[in-house]
Amino acid sequence: MSPGGETAHGVGIVVVSHSRALANAAVKLAAEMLHGQQVHIAVAAGLDDTTFGTDAVQIKAAIEQVDSPAGVVVLMDLGSAVLSAELALDLLGNGTSDRVVLCPAPLVEGLVVAAVAAAGGATRDEVAAEASAALLGKTAHLAPAQRQVPLSTAGEAEATATFTVGNAHGLHARPAARLVAEVRRLDATVTIRNVTTESAAVPASSLSRVATLGALQGHVVEIAATGRQAKSAIDHLVSLAERHFDEPAEVTPPSAAAPTTDDAGAGPLAASAGIGIGPARQLRNTPPVVDQTPAGPPTAEWRVLIEAVAETRRAIERTRAAAARELRSSDAEIFDAHLMLLSDAELLTAAKDLVSNGASAGAAWLATVGEVETEWLALSDPYLRGRAADLRAVADQVLQSLAGGEDAVAVVDGVLVAHDLTPAQAAALDPARVRGVVLAAGSPTSHAFILIRSHGIAAVVSAGAHVLDIVDGTTVVVDGTSGRVVVGPTGEQLGEFEQQADALAQQRAVEARDAARPALSRDGVRIEVAANLGCVDDAVAAARAGADAAGLIRTELLFLGRNDPPSVAEQERDYRAIADVFAGRPITIRTLDVGGDKSLPYIQQVAETNPYLGRRGIRLSLARVDLLADQLTAICRVARTNPVNVMFPMVSTVDELLRARAILDGAAVPDGPPTSLRVGIMVEVPAAALRIASFLPYVDFVSIGTNDLTQYTLAAERGNPAVAALADPLDPAVLRLVAEVGRAAAKHDVAVSVCGEMASDQVAIPLLLGLSVTELSVSPHAVPAVKASVRRLDTQACAALADRALQASSAGEVRSLVAAADVVRHGSEVPRRITVA
Repeated sequence: MSPGGETAHGVGIVVVSHSRALANAAVKLAAEMLHGQQVHIAVAAGLDDTTFGTDAVQIKAAIEQVDSPAGVVVLMDLGSAVLSAELALDLLGNGTSDRVVLCPAPLVEGLVVAAVAAAGGATRDEVAAEASAALLGKTAHLAPAQRQVPLSTAGEAEATATFTVGNAHGLHARPAARLVAEVRRLDATVTIRNVTTESAAVPASSLSRVATLGALQGHVVEIAATGRQAKSAIDHLVSLAERHFDEPAEVTPPSAAAPTTDDAGAGPLAASAGIGIGPARQLRNTPPVVDQTPAGPPTAEWRVLIEAVAETRRAIERTRAAAARELRSSDAEIFDAHLMLLSDAELLTAAKDLVSNGASAGAAWLATVGEVETEWLALSDPYLRGRAADLRAVADQVLQSLAGGEDAVAVVDGVLVAHDLTPAQAAALDPARVRGVVLAAGSPTSHAFILIRSHGIAAVVSAGAHVLDIVDGTTVVVDGTSGRVVVGPTGEQLGEFEQQADALAQQRAVEARDAARPALSRDGVRIEVAANLGCVDDAVAAARAGADAAGLIRTELLFLGRNDPPSVAEQERDYRAIADVFAGRPITIRTLDVGGDKSLPYIQQVAETNPYLGRRGIRLSLARVDLLADQLTAICRVARTNPVNVMFPMVSTVDELLRARAILDGAAVPDGPPTSLRVGIMVEVPAAALRIASFLPYVDFVSIGTNDLTQYTLAAERGNPAVAALADPLDPAVLRLVAEVGRAAAKHDVAVSVCGEMASDQVAIPLLLGLSVTELSVSPHAVPAVKASVRRLDTQACAALADRALQASSAGEVRSLVAAADVVRHGSEVPRRITVA
């Protein structure tokens, strides 16, 4: 079988699939049937090796690769693959497209038959016909059994279900994009409607239509599916909804009920903490020019529009990749909704209809987007109305492409002043040059400001249209903590703000300068300050920030977003790369922690009513021993040359730990476990904390995951905003569990680490030190500040403070105790040990 690239004399075949791995496997299977005969096959699948999706430009290139006078047959898997293939034909234009047949055959069976037919010299139409008939043998064989199954009534849904929206802002861009992405991967036709508002059903594969449902938190939504995977599709989507579509919990800025872009003047509103001082630099976006007159026939206009959409998609993918590399992966997910809109069949079909009726490419796109934008702006919820800005941002990027220009990138030295910013512009800001941001409109909850906060740039939004009259070069002060904007400050005002800014900058500079030094308390106790990591880039950032070790490596990031698990060699390579960065300092590798809010496509995970109390962490690993054994094998290989700790998550019983250790022993043969390998467990379940003494003989260390320990202790899901106030790790009940672990571990000389968000909380740090915690593992950027905090503390005074905190009645009382305490002054009279009442 020829992979293409040389002149083909027979019919060429293109395989279009959402999954590159699936397409390559199908091609390999077909090759087995050809016995060395040559057929030209090209693959256009996935957006990259691990990202699902289809791209019209990629399909166009694949068709051109195998094209010949004999023609090309295109096989597609499902959903948007068909739309992408149709768009590819439009890009090709007449001539080449006339030789192409889009074949409705099943992908795997059709490819095998098509390859055999093409190898035998069949014509293009014969190859397509053979592929389309590929299921006849299977159908005939199973027909008698199928007749016994009652057929559903025409038009009747094969499966339906309802769920209640749990996301804080309803089905806004990110959860809606996740829903649509999952639907597009399924071999089923899915519709969705808002039962609460009695809306009409819309295609669940269209982000632009799902957004019009206005589904808010607490609304009841119905999904209905038909097709081969109807039942499994419903089960999967209900499970996804119960996990809030895997949307990470978001920290709401001070103005919870912030206005949308249309509500400018209700502020100014604080959007990103800090103080920024500098000359005003106005960013004036010129509206894209829309040519109302077609430059050519409808086919040419449509080709121009599709090329602009494809160019915009590539630009957004580059922005997303940069955001994932420089910020947080959850921040990068903001752009998934933008990419989804650019492949929305409803939008593209409507635009194509307008072009066919004589509209120019720009006019058709503007009219189509404008209609949907109007529907979004009519939604009752201000947060969902604000998502219209996402649609407008994407639309303007396409129009800029049509006009031959690019979206203005906000690269300035000073304080950026603008009407509003798109997420792409926000992602491009350079925090070393942009000292502050002031917007006339905007919202603290917008996607642009999620990105700005990640950059750490002080910002104020909804300051009013008058800020657009600020003359370039005028000194502006941005207080992103209080929401103040001072234009042309007096000398006295400027001096005060500069002192505040200098104090913050000096504090951060001192912390950064001393970050590489050990964190020694005032009475000489060393506390290890490690970093929580997800990848090699995180490790580099942590090492630069002065982290003493890698306290938690989230290995699930290596397992997510792919169709099959990573190999032993692949895992060894990634773990070793992180170990190399830390150059002899220990790294702690947590074994696979999925389930609950994370799932894998290659593991059968049934829908669970409460996945956080179901098969997750070590429970799932012990059910898939093959995955755990491979991971432990890779860890052992790295541990033979580097100091490595292996940590098992979500352990509830000693039996789980012993079973995991037995698998570790098996993975370490023939030489046995490396001498540098230390074994530990995550303490996230109250039961494990309460019987910690029974675990201690089998571990070298324990790490307390305070995020999960808090939610399980207080029965308050950490991602549920309705009970967020309850999920406070400073609640005395949580502190008592930490104390129980610390007290028992100290007796057995076992190290105790805390790796949850509590470890970087300046209020919690003195309590943790007083509860015998010996290591704090935090995000890389927090390392310098946490080390500085430890150096200001006296552990004897911390122990006395912790003793008092354990007797408190609420988290609020604990915070008041810490605020009033003097834990910096050395207190030699205070006993080091604490008592648990």
